[in-house]
Amino acid sequence: MTIEYLCKNYDASDKLKSVIDKKVQKLDKFFDEDTRIKIALKKGNTRSTDDLYTLELTIMLDGAVLRAEVTSDNMYNNIDLALPKLEKQIIRHHKKLESKSKKFRARDMSFQEVVEEQPEEEKMLVRSKCYTLVPMSIDDAIEELELVGHNFFVFLNKSTDSINVLYVRNDGNYGLIETVV
Repeated sequence: MTIEYLCKNYDASDKLKSVIDKKVQKLDKFFDEDTRIKIALKKGNTRSTDDLYTLELTIMLDGAVLRAEVTSDNMYNNIDLALPKLEKQIIRHHKKLESKSKKFRARDMSFQEVVEEQPEEEKMLVRSKCYTLVPMSIDDAIEELELVGHNFFVFLNKSTDSINVLYVRNDGNYGLIETVV
């Protein structure tokens, strides 16, 4: 497994890289030697006095991308939080390929044992909401989003007459999803 580091607004120490290398090598049993894993280390620009550090682990496979992103106030804790997420994705990806009877690039490893240790809960719809869309501008939708305090807002765009979703991005700015029928 080849590990590539990308640091943005953050200078990773050799000690941190060795800790990350050691913990990521545990994933080596799932992949061939030519598999690449990209590790992005970022120091976030926050408005608060506390700095937030983000760790992104990305594994590029044939036809799939497995990715885990964790943000906290300690980069050493991030690796412990990101690896279980990535392991769940690896197992889920393997099950998906197995059900489609495709070949997975894993070594001779019995994933059945790993799956039995961590039973995956089936997700289900627990709440449904229905409301009338009111035509409004994007600026009005931003005001409504801030008023309700959610991280997204669905509205009918007055200028395009289409349904849009306004959402708050991780960096604090807004994103807009426009529908096309």
